[in-house]
Amino acid sequence: PRWLGGRARVRGSPAPIFHNKSPWELNVPRLGWGAPGHPIPPLAGSWVGAMAELPAPELPPARCSGRFTISTLLGMEEGGRGPYVPTEGAGCDSAQPTHLSGSTFCTRTFGYNTVDVVPAYEHYANSTGVGDAGKGRPSLADLHSILKVRGGSAVPPASPGHPVRFGWVKGVMVSIRCMLNIWGVILYLRLPWITAQAGIALTWLIILMSVTVTTITGLSISAISTNGKVKSGGTYFLISRSLGPELGGSIGLIFAFANAVAVAMHTVGFAETVRDLLQEHNSLIVDPTNDIRIIGVVTVTVLLGISLAGMEWEAKAQILFFLVILVSFINYLVGTVIPATTEKQAKGFFSYRADIFAQNFVPNWRGPEGSFFGLFSIFFPSATGILAGANISGDLKDPAVAIPKGTLMAIFWTTVSYLVLSATIGACVVRDASGSLNDSVVVGSPGCEGLACGFGWNFTACAQRQSCRYGLSNYYQVMSMVSGFGPLITAGIFGATLSSALACLVSAPKVFQCLCRDQLYPLIGFFGKGYGRNSEPIRGYMLTYVIAVGFILIAELNAIAPIISNFFLCSYALINFSCFHASITNSPGWRPSFRYYSKWAALFGAVISVVIMFLLTWWAALIAFGIVIFLLGYVLYKKPDVNWGSSMQASSYNMALTYSVGLSEVDEHIKNYRPQCLVLTGPPNFRPALVDFVGTFTKNLSLMLCGNVVIGPWKQKMLESRLTADGHTKWLMKRKIKAFYTDVVAEDLRSGVQMLIQAAGLGKMRPNILVLGYKRNWQTVSPQSLEDYVGILQYGHAGSSAPRGRQHPVVAPRWGVGPDLGLPGASPSPRMIFGEPDWQAGCGFRAAAGSRAGTRRKRCLWSMAGGASHRRRDPLALAGDATALAGEPQASTIFQSEQGKKTIDIYWLFDDGGLTLLIPYLLRRKKRWGKCKIRVFVGGQINRMDEERKAIVSLLSKFRLGFHEVHILPDINQKPRPEHIKRFDDLITPFRLNDGFKDEATVTELRQGCPWKISDEEVDKNRAKSLRQVRLNEILLDYSRDAALIAITLPVGRKGRCPSSLYMAWLETLSQDLRPPVILTRGNQENVLTFYCQ
Repeated sequence: PRWLGGRARVRGSPAPIFHNKSPWELNVPRLGWGAPGHPIPPLAGSWVGAMAELPAPELPPARCSGRFTISTLLGMEEGGRGPYVPTEGAGCDSAQPTHLSGSTFCTRTFGYNTVDVVPAYEHYANSTGVGDAGKGRPSLADLHSILKVRGGSAVPPASPGHPVRFGWVKGVMVSIRCMLNIWGVILYLRLPWITAQAGIALTWLIILMSVTVTTITGLSISAISTNGKVKSGGTYFLISRSLGPELGGSIGLIFAFANAVAVAMHTVGFAETVRDLLQEHNSLIVDPTNDIRIIGVVTVTVLLGISLAGMEWEAKAQILFFLVILVSFINYLVGTVIPATTEKQAKGFFSYRADIFAQNFVPNWRGPEGSFFGLFSIFFPSATGILAGANISGDLKDPAVAIPKGTLMAIFWTTVSYLVLSATIGACVVRDASGSLNDSVVVGSPGCEGLACGFGWNFTACAQRQSCRYGLSNYYQVMSMVSGFGPLITAGIFGATLSSALACLVSAPKVFQCLCRDQLYPLIGFFGKGYGRNSEPIRGYMLTYVIAVGFILIAELNAIAPIISNFFLCSYALINFSCFHASITNSPGWRPSFRYYSKWAALFGAVISVVIMFLLTWWAALIAFGIVIFLLGYVLYKKPDVNWGSSMQASSYNMALTYSVGLSEVDEHIKNYRPQCLVLTGPPNFRPALVDFVGTFTKNLSLMLCGNVVIGPWKQKMLESRLTADGHTKWLMKRKIKAFYTDVVAEDLRSGVQMLIQAAGLGKMRPNILVLGYKRNWQTVSPQSLEDYVGILQYGHAGSSAPRGRQHPVVAPRWGVGPDLGLPGASPSPRMIFGEPDWQAGCGFRAAAGSRAGTRRKRCLWSMAGGASHRRRDPLALAGDATALAGEPQASTIFQSEQGKKTIDIYWLFDDGGLTLLIPYLLRRKKRWGKCKIRVFVGGQINRMDEERKAIVSLLSKFRLGFHEVHILPDINQKPRPEHIKRFDDLITPFRLNDGFKDEATVTELRQGCPWKISDEEVDKNRAKSLRQVRLNEILLDYSRDAALIAITLPVGRKGRCPSSLYMAWLETLSQDLRPPVILTRGNQENVLTFYCQ
């Protein structure tokens, strides 16, 4: 661009920021990124790349001279929190190396006068929730505000002592972990025997099958460990952060326990070898069993001392063990090429022979374990141990590099060692040998059978009697016999067992410490404390030591080894499933830098691991699954308050999105009708009874949406809305209400409710019923508040402008005087309202016209009767801490208590589509209301009572609601008692115009100024309907005084003909003096019940 060679100045700066020395130098014009005087316009609606240009203070010319270096542009900030003015001596010259700190203004902003900062590592570190502000990055509010100059220099905090870290060779592959943990006793004592049984070919197949599982698991570990920063905790950390605390916690606990028991298993293996040596020399300490216990306890105590000395000493000990094993391998390979001595020939070793290889290439099954899967179950534990490196992830310099590289390299080299050992031992040693020097014969002697006859040895007698003591099939110490120097093989056995025991002794406390710190299970937090630079789990070491000693005292490997193998396989299965599950969720957060994995291979690895569990030991597999399920159920029940961004969370979103979109393609049908309620609760904790009522019949059935209208200026109230939303959701969760919470900011309540009705929900998951509390204080509030309340009811029932003329059902509960609603200051006359909205596309509603100034003075218009007079707590007082809001004491309401054998009375006075029947039916399906008997009351004529009753009973039976008790009310149209009529007249007297003697012009003016007032004409026209409400109240008092709940059809006031005060007088009179809660329900005149099956 043509401005590239120009000079750019910060406003107020007497000197240019950049010197014009090269066409590639970066020059930034003051007005923006573009030609001088012609800045590029910003992208509409996007904040990406936006910069806030703000006035700058005077800067000395020498501070920002010279060009930026690449190291400066790519450097990381280590101190400070935001863009501030530079301190003395902080310039932008390349001669002065700079870090992007709070005291270097020029480098943070490229010399541009802006609050924006350059990308830095700490802006993204330790971020958990969406929208978390990174340390040092300004908020959008800061970008829109005025730059505040802060003096002083940012002093970087003193860094604590760095812990000891290991690289991928020392930390994972060679000494500390995988190779040493994979190599074990089976390599020395069982692999030659397996080769004799299965033959070289099938032995290789067994090895390759085992390695296939471990390799797939290694690839899955590599993918998971490179998908973000890995901390301490190893296998538990990887699974829990991928699949969530439920599966991660259960596997972490049993995996740590399995490692602790594995310490005992490897130590007992070492003690048995030492015991055998003592037996050969007749030097037993006590007896064979107690010798194992004594040697095992002493050995594990020494290993504990090495571990407590620190990771550096443990690593040095592992290096020593690795060198011993390596020397033993070399010693074995050298021994195979040395010509066999007479003693070795008598034991079956004849060096490399093609005919020996050919004979041992095919299987020769012997004994009860002589089967393919029997030998596979014996060998497979020797392929485990690949998680040993991941288990000390907290002690690695770069786990994302060390775990994949070290684990896969360890699998490769141990596989090569197994294959080489199987092939070489099978080419050198015959299956049967007597070990007696007297069995040598002349080649070709008669009566000699077997391959050894061609080498001058006759082992026919012992082979036929199956009494041979030597050979591949009979002698476990074949490697020691073949090697150049036998004691080195014994040293290798010692090194393999002790290194595996030491690795497990270190892994178990590390995994358990991370589990304890997460506090998923009770009573284990004590063991989470760390000591020293490496945060060593000293208490965990002691616990592991106690467990190991306990199992060492058993002195029996065969009983505990299958369970350990199954626990390890269980971990493999979940690691593979974690990789598969994270891949199929398509979460943008799944971005492993290790690409050489396949989600289908991971799924195969998970399935095959489970299959192998049952092939090894079916009863041990059942025990492992039982423990996992028990621990999983505990965590699911406790619901720990953790958020790790697991793939289960991503999967929940995927399923919800898929089903929500798919639901849009499903046509609605009456049989599938569900009451989806928008409940005008305000802050839900203000109206627990209203929340409990709707939550009772919508739980596990349909949608419940708690709506709140925050009244006030948008800019001021949006902060309140954002801060309180999370707390209200947690309050609902703590109360075990399955509902959503949503709020809107509006200038007044009526417009806010209209916004909620029109915008709430998603696709077919949209509310179709409006639920609001009864307005107890309607007689004392401002006239405009009264108009707004009735206007909202009319808005819910409006629908004349809709193409199909459908309306919204409304439900308004009014709580009675008797029950304890759990609300402070409950008045003696509370109540509730329901309505069924039809919020389909193209459906519009007319809002009541007129000023709403009255509602602007009142923050919370909706008051559930019985709770209207309680304290209005400021939401902002609790908004700062959502946990504090959710932790408020939970009030007890009538809908949380057993109702016993009471009645639910339904007054189905007018046919609204069946909603008046459906709500009590759904309520009765719940356990607390299950014993209640439902009675249905309908109006009728006294001379046709039997016919009308039979007709209603027949209709109800077709609905299959289980309502059988029907009562006909023939006296519903009788005139009420005079004292009740007078009470109604007294109720409306303060709201009358008394216009009987006024001229028409005066009356018209009064009506326009006071639309809520009741004219004499309106009193006369609605007299019959008014007396009906008085009479209905008398009937309710006669029949339902002791009912658990009353459901009655909500009367409809005609718009323009029934003033709001008269309509509220109807509702007040209808539900007056009633003890049980009254549910006023009005459907939208469309069916919600059907008796057809199609």
